Amino acid sequence: MASAASRVKTDPPDASLPAAVPHEHYLRLLGGMAQALAAKGYADTSIADIVREAAVSRRTFYEHFETKADCLLALYAMASQQALAALQGAVDLSRPWQDQVETALTAYLDFLAQDPRLLKTLFVEILGCGLPGLQVRRQANAQIAAFVQSATVNADGRRLPADMAMAVVGGINELILQTIEADASAGLRHLVGPATRLVISVAGGPR
Repeated sequence: MASAASRVKTDPPDASLPAAVPHEHYLRLLGGMAQALAAKGYADTSIADIVREAAVSRRTFYEHFETKADCLLALYAMASQQALAALQGAVDLSRPWQDQVETALTAYLDFLAQDPRLLKTLFVEILGCGLPGLQVRRQANAQIAAFVQSATVNADGRRLPADMAMAVVGGINELILQTIEADASAGLRHLVGPATRLVISVAGGPR
């Protein structure tokens, strides 16, 4: 399976899209950071490593980021969006959500498990960025929780409360962290079962 670093989407933006679309060099730097993280881990990654992998100059790096931590935060945000997209892409909102939990979680966990070293960086080392790291992590979790809410609406239209949706996301994240700590993050498929039971137990209960 290709590594997460090699599958971080860094294609140049479409000229027809708004100017807010990130510049090609910005995307190349995120791809360079992902490649460097996969090879060396965050602590040993230098700006020189990032620009070498991205095939851009150090000057170009500083046009987009002040520090390597800023680059990591941007990579985290992009990777989180891609993980959410993998989850969303596995769900058909026109079908009963209970029939799709296992498939959706498999797609999500498979995306995260593509590169164990990058996974550890995004789940553990991001917290080394202090408050900015915590904020970007909370934002990503909130987006996933919001999708859990929208995807688990009961037949009578009742939605899972926001705090319970966040509890589901937090529980799954803790399962992933335990796997990372056990150095078994090359595969997360064994979490599909307990994560599925967690979602169905919480989202399928009284509201």
